[in-house]
Amino acid sequence: MLKIYNTLARKIEEFRPIDPSASSGQAVGIYTCGPTVYREVHIGNFRTYIGADILRRVLMYNGFRVVHIKNITDVGHMRNIGNAHHRQQIDPIIEEALKMGKTPEEIAAHFTKIYLEDEKKLNILPATVYPKATDHIKEMIEIIKILISKGFAYEVGGTVYFDVKKFKNYGKLSGNTLSKMDNLLKAVRVSLETDKKDSIDFALWKNAEKDRLIKWDSPWGEGFPGWHIECSAMSIKYLGDTFDIHTGGEDLVFPHHEDEIAQSEAATGKKFANYWVHSGYLLVDNEKMSRSKGNVYTISDLEKKGSDPLSFRYLTLTVHYKSKMNFTFEALSAAQTALNNLREIVLAYDAPKIGCAEYEERFLEAINDDLNIPKALAIVWELVKSDYPNSAKAETLFKFDKVLGLDLENAKNYIKKTEEKIPENVQELIVQREELRKKKRYHLADQIRHKIKKMGYEIQDNDDGSMTIKKSTDVPLDNILRYLVF
Repeated sequence: MLKIYNTLARKIEEFRPIDPSASSGQAVGIYTCGPTVYREVHIGNFRTYIGADILRRVLMYNGFRVVHIKNITDVGHMRNIGNAHHRQQIDPIIEEALKMGKTPEEIAAHFTKIYLEDEKKLNILPATVYPKATDHIKEMIEIIKILISKGFAYEVGGTVYFDVKKFKNYGKLSGNTLSKMDNLLKAVRVSLETDKKDSIDFALWKNAEKDRLIKWDSPWGEGFPGWHIECSAMSIKYLGDTFDIHTGGEDLVFPHHEDEIAQSEAATGKKFANYWVHSGYLLVDNEKMSRSKGNVYTISDLEKKGSDPLSFRYLTLTVHYKSKMNFTFEALSAAQTALNNLREIVLAYDAPKIGCAEYEERFLEAINDDLNIPKALAIVWELVKSDYPNSAKAETLFKFDKVLGLDLENAKNYIKKTEEKIPENVQELIVQREELRKKKRYHLADQIRHKIKKMGYEIQDNDDGSMTIKKSTDVPLDNILRYLVF
């Protein structure tokens, strides 16, 4: 049985779907907070989206049918700019549109297209529905009207705020409860509004400033939705008042997810989501990503450096989803090498036939233990090195890949041919070195390795019996040359 850490309960729990017949037709509902489409999505966000994809794949591996909703935020996600003395909020989509001389709709469409292409490159299963915020303004307004009628929200000058103190269970997800008001006020984002009853209240609907490019009519005048209400409206529309699982990065726990719970449960009177699953932060060289530091990378950035996007997916599999992940290009290179090894091994396999039950049982146990994918990946390599027939390994490995998502059945499509050849004199030395290694004359073999390095090539001996030969200069990963020893 699948067990997973539930942020709401602060412990690992057995997953029990709302509908007990979910494994026989009814669907498990998952909502994932999707991208704000004003620029390319960075690899930190994609770490979270890969985590949600793994969760979905594990559920499917366990026999569940899944309905996965992933929203596209194309309005409402305001950003704070400026310093402590002068701060203002901007809509990044509108800002980008003005900068590029395009409409906000064109900007959103452009970056949504890039995002979906990046998902495909990472072999992330397409969501069942990608609802856009701008297509669900009506649903948002209806929820806000209900909140006002119930006394959970109030309107001031065309802006509607959620009255946090009216919702007694506020803070149950993040721990920023009303009884810890001092901590709450420190944790909440700096308020830019001066017309609220309380600084902890958050906007459900905002009055549109003059000449704003994106705005809608509402009972409170022309305006636009707050970021939090978008996810409530779209998740409720497609998954119901109460659904199974809500996912996102741990940076969204507060205030975004906390506010989603408050406004949703205040409106419906029902529990919002049963399980909350959050992925850990991604660091770059042990530092937080920052555009000022120049360490924010996108999938296209990785490709420009010669990396296969699936090598990034492989790299994320080596770290538990709840743990912080430290991204380095050295680690990405190692992931690329490991993935290439796996692909070449698969290409040598016979047609799949009868699996390896022992490994399949252990793999299932690992993935159902709070998505312990690093352990599952270790089991993959144990399987590869085992004495089972190649056909049996292939059957089980392809089954495992339904969870891992490395597209191993299409391995030949990723082995890129290069016209560059290893020079004959280097090849001769490689053969000599291997002969010395077979005779256990390792000292002489190491001397040849050093000689080869001076000639511009490095040798790495792999556990699977192969060698990786690559230029010792800084070359794209696509130029890594392979030399298998049989």
